[in-house]
Amino acid sequence: MRITQVTTGVGDGGTTRLVGGQEVSKADPRVEACGTVDELGAVLGLARAFGQSSLRTEPSLARMIAVVEEVQHDLFVVAGELATLPRDRREGMRRVEDGDIARLESHVACFNGELPPLEEFVLAGGGVVAAHLQQARTVCRRAERRVAALADLPGGTAEPLPLRYLNRLSDLLFVVARWTALNTGQPELTWRR
Repeated sequence: MRITQVTTGVGDGGTTRLVGGQEVSKADPRVEACGTVDELGAVLGLARAFGQSSLRTEPSLARMIAVVEEVQHDLFVVAGELATLPRDRREGMRRVEDGDIARLESHVACFNGELPPLEEFVLAGGGVVAAHLQQARTVCRRAERRVAALADLPGGTAEPLPLRYLNRLSDLLFVVARWTALNTGQPELTWRR
């Protein structure tokens, strides 16, 4: 896809178009779900940028950065799938697959295997990069809720794989945030009961 014009004025009236060309309100739940996935990608971009700026002193972060970049690419697939009504899907259109979810689960297992057991709820923090990853986790949970809400609409559809992907991704972001704090020497603050 080539984007030749950024400003089109099409949305000035409060509407936008889905992939199939349907004009919908910018407040449409499907647009809200796509926008939340986009926001998630932007927050992950912050985590990746701060991680990259720390590579000289924290080379172990390269692993986290690679996973975050991979996820950012996946999120374009998720958003594209959400922006396309089932009847408008085209042959060869990239969609979320079971393999994408299995890859997330594999990352969760690898990163979590290097962490001490969790004994209490963790407070967001653990340094700038870990804090951005925790923020991404909360945006991911919101995206998951927005996608789940699509099924509650009259005639609504919530594709199961994007929903599962977001659910696993929030787990991964939690684990990677903890891993990042540990690997940058930041203390992990836990909830005091």
